[in-house]
Amino acid sequence: MSGLTLKQFQEQVSDLLLRHRSLLDVLSKSQQASASVNRSVIKSVTECGCISLQANKQPYTEELTLEETKAIIQTHVNGQLCENCIDAITVQLGKQLFYLSALCNLLELDLDDTLAKESQKCSTLGLFNLS
Repeated sequence: MSGLTLKQFQEQVSDLLLRHRSLLDVLSKSQQASASVNRSVIKSVTECGCISLQANKQPYTEELTLEETKAIIQTHVNGQLCENCIDAITVQLGKQLFYLSALCNLLELDLDDTLAKESQKCSTLGLFNLS
């Protein structure tokens, strides 16, 4: 599947989406897919234990430069995902991409264009795009 473009994937999704062609169905399936991604990540912590979390207040202050801030901000994740958890999360992310593509199809949006516009916005706004 090397070289698969977003446009090709979007067309593939359009061909495969039969049961949930309603916008409401796609929106609810997209939300369900997002929840499943979250659940898979959570299970990596709570059931498998390949990763753990140690969350605390980020040591951010206004006096730090951007580079200094990047160096000290933490992900709160310790460890690395095991192969089983990588597989589970990848499957759920794939479903999420499927329904994102389906939503774009139903609204006649091009996923490539959406990605290009967001990338351009990130490039143009730079630091002002930080959230």
